[in-house]
Amino acid sequence: MSEDERWMQKALELAELGRNQTSPNPLVGAVVVRNGELVGQGAHLKAGGPHAEVHALRMAGEQASGSTVYVTLEPCSHYGRTPPCAKALIEAGVARVVVAMEDPNPQVHGRGIQLLREAGIEVRTGVLSQQAALQNESFLTWVTQKRPFIVWKCAATLDGYIATETGHSFYVTGEAARAEVQHLRERIPAIAVGVETVLKDNPRLTVRSATAKRQPLRVIFDSQLRFTADAQMLSEPGRTLIYTTVAAATTANATALQQASGTQLEVAPMPTEANGRVSLTAALQDLAGRGIDSLLVEGGATLASALLQQQLIDKVVYFVAPKLLAGGMNALFGANHMRMTEAIQLRNVTWSQIGDDLRCEGYPQYGS
Repeated sequence: MSEDERWMQKALELAELGRNQTSPNPLVGAVVVRNGELVGQGAHLKAGGPHAEVHALRMAGEQASGSTVYVTLEPCSHYGRTPPCAKALIEAGVARVVVAMEDPNPQVHGRGIQLLREAGIEVRTGVLSQQAALQNESFLTWVTQKRPFIVWKCAATLDGYIATETGHSFYVTGEAARAEVQHLRERIPAIAVGVETVLKDNPRLTVRSATAKRQPLRVIFDSQLRFTADAQMLSEPGRTLIYTTVAAATTANATALQQASGTQLEVAPMPTEANGRVSLTAALQDLAGRGIDSLLVEGGATLASALLQQQLIDKVVYFVAPKLLAGGMNALFGANHMRMTEAIQLRNVTWSQIGDDLRCEGYPQYGS
């Protein structure tokens, strides 16, 4: 590992300090190095707060002059909720800036690097860029595709069933795997299920941890608005958002739900697809506009299958329990592939054992 890579790795580790706190802003870490020694470090810790470079420069003080700054994302070049970091680096008199990856935000993209070079600062880009992109996969999707990064979480038996034929699913996996799901919920700002899951399981959809810094926004896809005011989740902390059709949003049930739940619940009418269901594209764009950069999809097969068919699932977290049902409800349906070569392959796959269960994580590789 080169010196630039070593210091960038340190910056990436610092960036993780902002996990669960900066959304929808990116995770960013920065270190200031002079004469081979660390003299300043910082991370973006909260949306609207000082950026990583500012924290690092403040710590370095006068030693920032003539230094090399390592930053995991291109320094911003515009005035937003905070002043531009490129300007702060120039004013501090740094000699060199090493950037892991360029910022895809149109307000920044390339401009921060250009400002630094125009000021006579040497700039190197692309150091540990893949690690930086993986760290900010949600932010990158939110900015470039105008929708949340979608993680599908599934728990199934060894023979591929998520519930019995009667719909009973408590619990497919063991306690350790269920604890992992709580960590997932804590990392992602919104969690989605279809209304069938709500009606059958009456889930809470919360982070069940005393140390949780926030509760995810609960997102329900319910084209006919069958959701009822006695749903268990409405008595939990946090907010619930129901995406339904325009027609269903004008029914008496919509009015009753809003009156019973107040600010805890919002019924959001969306355009419909040809099958009469809520437009997933429109709903995801609406979530992005609300600042939701990532979405955890749980629940039954209907929602997950629809998202997969539209190539909208970005990441799969799949738990396999050492149980055999020999019949029941499948995790997905509707593809009707005739050849194994038509299967959607996961890439960058990792396997780990969680208690008695296995966890498979990977990224769907869609064809053209």
